[in-house]
Amino acid sequence: MNRRLPYILLAAAIVALDLFTKQLILASFRLHESLPVIPNFFDLVYVRNYGAAFGLGNRTDSSLVPLLLSVGAVGVFIFVVIYSLKVAMTDRLLQTGLHLIMGGAIGNLIDRFRFGYVVDFLDFYVVVGGIERHWPAFNVADSAIVVGIGLLMLDMFRKPAEAEEPA
Repeated sequence: MNRRLPYILLAAAIVALDLFTKQLILASFRLHESLPVIPNFFDLVYVRNYGAAFGLGNRTDSSLVPLLLSVGAVGVFIFVVIYSLKVAMTDRLLQTGLHLIMGGAIGNLIDRFRFGYVVDFLDFYVVVGGIERHWPAFNVADSAIVVGIGLLMLDMFRKPAEAEEPA
């Protein structure tokens, strides 16, 4: 358990930071209100995401979508927990990636259970020809999931020979 503790603390820190930042946004912003931080590049904004990561499926009117996303998030959480228990504790890159994903999944899942949507607030964009081109708003949990997936991919590419060996 002692060797696993830093990874569990990492996941817990992601959840805590995610919930803290979302609470700051909820206490400070009205829905769709934004605050420019870096003009023509980055705003803080309060939006509700009823869909998946980066707003995918956000515009559907189906009540089934939030349920499926919640079930999916629980499934990801269970898979990551089981997989992290099977992977060697010495595989730090993989364990870090898995626990970042776990923390992010828990953070967004808490929102889905509390509100029925996920609070997003980081809004990056560029202005091209006078038109703002936005990346979908996201949050700390989404960031942790993306970085975690990146670490898993990096781990896969670092060990291609092991993956190709027959069992």
